[in-house]
Amino acid sequence: MQFGRTYEEFEVGAVYKHWPGKTVTEYDDHLFCLLTMNHHPLHMDANYAEKTTDFGRNVVVGNYIYSLLLGMSVPDVSGKAIANLEIESLRHVAPTFHGDTLYGETTVLDKWPSKSKNDRGIVHVETKGYKQDGTLVCVFRRKVMVPTETYIKERGGEQPGRPELKEQGK
Repeated sequence: MQFGRTYEEFEVGAVYKHWPGKTVTEYDDHLFCLLTMNHHPLHMDANYAEKTTDFGRNVVVGNYIYSLLLGMSVPDVSGKAIANLEIESLRHVAPTFHGDTLYGETTVLDKWPSKSKNDRGIVHVETKGYKQDGTLVCVFRRKVMVPTETYIKERGGEQPGRPELKEQGK
């Protein structure tokens, strides 16, 4: 299974469709809100959402949607990343509700070698998240520092630091 890419493996214009999707539950939303101390009633109080908002029901907190899409992109984009350098933009385009299933895809917008070290490069990507009906819900752009193949080889290969299995009695 691929887990991220080296600088050489990224091609400008490539689109990575992240799989699988994730159905967002009420529990997911409430747990994220509690962990991040976001107690806005739009996310936590069904009565409030039903009676006082245009949506008529709870809306999943946007930062969870962003975090979920970022996580979905890791195996395709940043699994080998040295650092996430910048979140350039983040737009919440449409609401997500409990029970919606999210899917994501990332497009490589640009890439360039690092100016300070020749064993890494910068990749500029845009990730889009959409619901089961194709509705776009979230778009963000980020810059990621990724290693070159040389960097990977010099630091122990694809899975550096992974221990070998020791068999009993040997």
